[in-house]
Amino acid sequence: MLALFKKSAAVSLPAALLFTGLALAHGNVTPQGVNTEGLPPLSGELTENPYRKDQKVYAKAIEIGSSAFNQNCARCHGLGAVSGGIAPDLRNLPAGGEGDEFFQMRIRHGSVRNGVTYMPPFESVFSEQAIWAIRSYLDSVRVDN
Repeated sequence: MLALFKKSAAVSLPAALLFTGLALAHGNVTPQGVNTEGLPPLSGELTENPYRKDQKVYAKAIEIGSSAFNQNCARCHGLGAVSGGIAPDLRNLPAGGEGDEFFQMRIRHGSVRNGVTYMPPFESVFSEQAIWAIRSYLDSVRVDN
């Protein structure tokens, strides 16, 4: 009987630690700064991605946005924006202005339902350049449904 208990504990303890880590992974995290060097300055709260107009700037925005996404968004939205189930799969955002409108509202103000924060607001964390660099990256991984 003791051998069965030891064997069961040897399997259960690592599993419990794994699932505890997963549950806590969605907890408080400190957003990482985004170095937007190489992108033109932006002013005001824009509602459409300004980087799509110039392909060279857009390519730089995608590069910066990829890093910013992986450091700040992937823990909930998944690497490559492929959701693991915690948060929406951002590859499915609508293209162009329609997706821009939703994206900029959500990243700035977050998402709260019934008093529960599903996504914190990042308006005071990310610069305008960082917001649109992340959106540019999401454009680059978008899938058509």
